[in-house]
Amino acid sequence: MARPKPWEVDDELWSVIEPLLPKVERRARHPGRKRHPDRLVFQGILFVLHTGISWEHLPQELGFGSGMTCWRRLAEWTEAGVWPRLHEVLLARLRSTDALDFSLAAVDGSHIRAKRGSKTGRSPVDRGRSGSKHHLITDATGVPLAVTLTGGNRNDVTQLIPLLQAVPSVRGKRGRPRRRPDVVLADRGYDHDKYRRLVWDLGVKPMIARRGTEHGSGLGTQRWVVERAFAHLHWFRRLRIRWEIRDDIHEAFLTLGCALICWRRLAAVQQRHS
Repeated sequence: MARPKPWEVDDELWSVIEPLLPKVERRARHPGRKRHPDRLVFQGILFVLHTGISWEHLPQELGFGSGMTCWRRLAEWTEAGVWPRLHEVLLARLRSTDALDFSLAAVDGSHIRAKRGSKTGRSPVDRGRSGSKHHLITDATGVPLAVTLTGGNRNDVTQLIPLLQAVPSVRGKRGRPRRRPDVVLADRGYDHDKYRRLVWDLGVKPMIARRGTEHGSGLGTQRWVVERAFAHLHWFRRLRIRWEIRDDIHEAFLTLGCALICWRRLAAVQQRHS
């Protein structure tokens, strides 16, 4: 049996996504051309995300619609807030199966080359070329909780508080939703007492490596999960180089990538329990 392509959406995943999509009623008078099916268009968006292909080169023989149709639908669903809701739903499902660990979180940033867009800047690690930065926070097991986008010249520490604040309220269990981790781990790039105080103010304990101290603090044995999460996120070729002019479209791809990582983790958990 042939292995399904990563952009093929099975019934189980579609049952999660479809209720989140805005309903578009066809006009009774002058209806125009029939709207291409959402499921096929979503697979076209996933094809671009996985392969990194440009929209205009999306193969028509796949049946996903034109690249422009997929781009417009991505923009429409982004404006409707579909991707954060999808990510939040999947986080809740993970928490309901005890596959989400808020005892600690890990943060890190990663540079990517950026061809265009406003959230770009001269990258200090890429010979001053224009770049953007992905900032990620994960739970103790490496599940992505939130992601932000900045210019490549922004310091990682400036996104520490925005990342913690971007973590959604995660349901999935009785009682109050969970939003804040107990502890946040970070490397020496986040070493600043001002931000330690701000983290404490959010009710989170900061464990941040000090500059000038020897390696071997032990934080790396726990922080590696965020580096692995970046490897999973940048497995999507569209996220390795930023081609989008619009920040919100690239951020949509980022959040969708995080949601898909959650879906794979959920599938793995369910398979173990079956």
